[in-house]
Amino acid sequence: MHSVHIIGGGLAGSEAAWQLALRGIPVILHEMRPLKNTDVHLTNQLAELVCSNSFRSDDAERSAIGLLHEEMRRLNSLILDAADKNRVPAGGALAVDRLGFSKTVEEHLFNHPLIEIQREEIVGLPPRSWKHVIIATGPLTGASLANALAKFTGEGSLAFFDAIAPIVHRDSINFNTAWFQSRYDKGNGSDYINCPLSKNKYDSFIKALSSGEKTEFKEWETTTPYFEGCLPIEVMAERGHKTLTFGPMKPVGLTDPNNPSTKPYAIVQLRQDNSLGTLFNMVGFQTKLKYSEQKRIFRMIPGLEKAEFARLGGIHRNTFINAPKVLDKELRLVKDQRIRLAGQITGCEGYVESAAIGLLCGLLTAAEISKSPFAPPPSQTCIGSLFSHITKNANAETYQPMNVNFGLFPPLEQRARKRDRKKLFTTRARKVFEMWKRTLD
Repeated sequence: MHSVHIIGGGLAGSEAAWQLALRGIPVILHEMRPLKNTDVHLTNQLAELVCSNSFRSDDAERSAIGLLHEEMRRLNSLILDAADKNRVPAGGALAVDRLGFSKTVEEHLFNHPLIEIQREEIVGLPPRSWKHVIIATGPLTGASLANALAKFTGEGSLAFFDAIAPIVHRDSINFNTAWFQSRYDKGNGSDYINCPLSKNKYDSFIKALSSGEKTEFKEWETTTPYFEGCLPIEVMAERGHKTLTFGPMKPVGLTDPNNPSTKPYAIVQLRQDNSLGTLFNMVGFQTKLKYSEQKRIFRMIPGLEKAEFARLGGIHRNTFINAPKVLDKELRLVKDQRIRLAGQITGCEGYVESAAIGLLCGLLTAAEISKSPFAPPPSQTCIGSLFSHITKNANAETYQPMNVNFGLFPPLEQRARKRDRKKLFTTRARKVFEMWKRTLD
């Protein structure tokens, strides 16, 4: 039996290796550290946590990420097992001792007889002699491999500051103020949600935007340029008080049905971000404001006073592929089906989400090698909603990294009060997950 070659010893690569080994499939795990280090890793351990030590909420009844924890535990996740064994007090969150967590993961992998760990950098695309490959190199993928992937797929990886706009849950928008309409009624005439601002509200918004507290770059990030085609909104505002009214906040071609005789001074538009119509992207609102400032300032916008954010904006150096375009429905490169991608390089965001896609990548590869039928988890489950977002539900034209959230789930079959929806999502997910898991046993 050919070994599966996994490139990258982070959370996704480690999880994929573990799932394959559990199913009797040999693995060679390639990790470039310590032969080649990055600007952010501090140790040589596998599965090192380079940012927070938190895996976020562990509430499986009212939190999407907590539900993902539960599902992964039920799938024998190495990452969740190591997290549980190295848990530290953090209220309702799952936080871990960083070094203990990485040590636990590494010991499991080193001690498994079917897993071989090779400390080396894979330069360029994997050799043709490798029959099964999983690339799980994360947002700091080495330049040679990133460039080779970009050239091979035809989709440029992002090796600059990627400015990301916030995403809002549709059901938190106030439609007594906002309305659906496209500029000049193009398309079907109602492709965007519009939030109007008077001159006074616009002036107050610009003042808050300009004075809002911004994130500071790490020293190693200071030489990385902005992507000029996706500037932070506060950078655009610095170019002139009215700049945004000629850019993403221009009011032309729109009529406020609540006040048709008065033209808004400025308008914020939100564009549908997933095929389910549950998430909407704030058009042109990529930002480097701190999270607390984003919530405060963006809720000044009429119609967004009580906005709930599926993802807040941010800026970071990132490398990821446009998964809906370049991957098939089994996480394989369309142009070379020997190769699967896992983790943050696919466009999922967060420790647990990365490990979850690594887990599914392992299951899919194991099923292919053993010629066993395998149906991916349904989109009503948490892990399935993330998988579906990456492989088919996301808008490829606006694809950006995403954390798991209830906006990725198919809508509920019944109407429910807002305060009850999260529990209804998790209850449905548990039932569907249980039925799906029986097909694996």
